[in-house]
Amino acid sequence: MAEFFARHSGHEQVVYCADGPSGLKAIIAIYSTALGPALGGTRFHPYPDEESALADVLNLSTAMAYKAALAGLDLGGGKAVIIGDPMRDKSERLLRAYGRFIQSLDGRYITACDVGTYSPDMDVIARECSHVTGRSVEQGGAGDSSILTAYGVFQGMRACASHRWGTPSLSGRRVGVAGVGKVGRRLVGHLRDEGAEVVVTDVSARAIEQVLRDHPDVVVVDDVGALAAADLDVYAPCAMGGALDESALASLRAGIICGGANNQLAHPGIDKLLQDRGILYAPDYLVNAGGIIQVADELDGFSFERAKARAARIYDTMRRVLELAADEGVPPAAAADRMAERRIAGASARRTLWLGHPVGGTPHE
Repeated sequence: MAEFFARHSGHEQVVYCADGPSGLKAIIAIYSTALGPALGGTRFHPYPDEESALADVLNLSTAMAYKAALAGLDLGGGKAVIIGDPMRDKSERLLRAYGRFIQSLDGRYITACDVGTYSPDMDVIARECSHVTGRSVEQGGAGDSSILTAYGVFQGMRACASHRWGTPSLSGRRVGVAGVGKVGRRLVGHLRDEGAEVVVTDVSARAIEQVLRDHPDVVVVDDVGALAAADLDVYAPCAMGGALDESALASLRAGIICGGANNQLAHPGIDKLLQDRGILYAPDYLVNAGGIIQVADELDGFSFERAKARAARIYDTMRRVLELAADEGVPPAAAADRMAERRIAGASARRTLWLGHPVGGTPHE
C-alpha cells in the first residue's frame, strides 16, 4: 500500500467514508485545490475490491484537476467512488449518509453525477449537503451533464479532423463509437446530424436498442474488438477507461481517437505508441470537459447557452494542444498535461490549499 500511495503522492487528501446502517462504502479523493474547490462526479460502481476503487478514484481525480485547468475554470480536481451495485445498493439512506460526508469537507469537494449516478441522486444528496451540482432542472440545476460532455467531445473531434484532414467537417467520415450510454448516444446524434457514418457497440442491449430507435441507419457490431478492427476514420471510446492498450492498438485502423471515456490510456507510454503509428489521440480529459463546464455553471446560476458557449471552446483548446505538441515534439497527451500543469503551478504560487470561504471574508490563501 505504501508503494501505491507513493505513485499518487500529489494528492492533497483522500477520505474513506463508511456508514454501517446504510451500507455506504465510499472514497473521496482531492487532487488539487490550487485553482479553487475540487469539483468532480460521484461514480457508483461494483468494484471487485477497495484497492481497485482507490486506484480508480485517484486516477479520476487527477484527470479532473487537469480537466478543470484546461477548461479555464477556477476549480480544482476531485472525484468520489461509491463501492457497490447501483441497481441493488443505492438508496435514499445511503445517498444521504454520503451527503453528510461531503458536507464535512466544508466545500473543499463539490460533487456531481458520474457513472451510476444521476440528477435525482444529486437532489437526494443535496438534502444533507450544500456542495452539490448536476442537480435536476426542477431543483434549479443543470440537469444531465452528458449533454455538453457529448457536445465537447464532438468539438474536439472536429478540431482533430481539421488538423488531420484540413477541414473540421465529419461529413462522410466513418466513426466508431464504443459505448452508447449517456454520452455515446448523444455523440452519435451529433455525428449523424453532421453526416458521418456511425458504427457502434455496447454491452447493453437496451442501449443499442435506444440508439437504433433514434438512428436506425447506425451499424452495430458485436464487441469492442470488432469495432476497433473496423475500417474507421475516427474511433471514439465512450465506455469505461483503460480500453486503449497494446492489444487494442494492434488491430486499430482509425486515424483519430477521440471519445468521452475517462482515462482511456491503459498505462503511460501508450500515447507514444499511438504517435509512432501516426494515430492522432485527443486527450480524454480535454475533450470530455463539457460535463464539468455544464455543472460548474450551476455555481453562478445556471445558463445553458453560457455553458454551451464555453464548451464550444474545447475546439480551440484542442487546436492549441495540437500546435504545442508539434512545436515541442511530444504526443498531444503530453502537451495537454504540460498546459494544465503550468496553469495549476501558476495558481499554486498564490494558494496551495483551499479552505473554503470564511464568514464575511475571502478565501483562505
